[in-house]
Amino acid sequence: MTNLSAANRLRYDLSGKAALVTGAASGIGLATATMLARNGCAVAINFLAGDARGPEAVANLRQEGLNVIEAPGNVGVAGECEAMVQSAVQRLGRLDLLVNNAGTPGVTALIPPSRLDLITEELWGSVLEVNLLGVFRCSKAAAPFLKESQGAIVSTASIAGLNSAGSSMAYGATKAGVVSLTKNLARGLGPEVRVNAIAPGAVNSSWQIAWTDEQRQSSMEKAALKRRCEPEDLAEVIVFLGFGASMVTGQTIVVDGGLTL
Repeated sequence: MTNLSAANRLRYDLSGKAALVTGAASGIGLATATMLARNGCAVAINFLAGDARGPEAVANLRQEGLNVIEAPGNVGVAGECEAMVQSAVQRLGRLDLLVNNAGTPGVTALIPPSRLDLITEELWGSVLEVNLLGVFRCSKAAAPFLKESQGAIVSTASIAGLNSAGSSMAYGATKAGVVSLTKNLARGLGPEVRVNAIAPGAVNSSWQIAWTDEQRQSSMEKAALKRRCEPEDLAEVIVFLGFGASMVTGQTIVVDGGLTL
């Protein structure tokens, strides 16, 4: 089963709107930034300083005539994260949507729940700083601007934060934290700002976890739609939650092709 072509996806008139997408050098973040920009939105693309994919992505989108800017910075570092948000909003002139997409598995191979010996303090530290505290830091820094514009926040959680094991129990715990944080941010920032999240399943992306061909095939066979998600599938839902869905807040939308059914 094939995914929708770009021509068949939802279209929005986002001229005059501005968004910041974290972790946008590749994968879901880049697909989201691209979809927003192609719909007329000005987009700040966040990436880790030194990651050549970030400037390359910005250059490619600018060649299309799209309004995108670089916003380098590590959301996992207190102070640096907030400074990145402030700088991006200043350059954009406003902020209508924050997409908290930056994340890390902290490992390159799956750690089964039985292997507690492999769940180290270092692993906990890395995934907590980026996956959970980074979401809070960015949201807190962006909140005043989003309240002014009556904007929205969409964060990337995971089915690992709901009912799947994920890459490790530490990773799953941070994503469960994103689900909880989404609800409380929606309570705290409403009625001016809507706050939602998506929970992706298996995604064809340049993620750090090494999937075997057997694991990829298994994830497709288990899914009701018999395929893995593409980054654009997640981007479509993020854009909808950001600029449509006017009565949806505090929700985490599972986007997994029926993998967890």
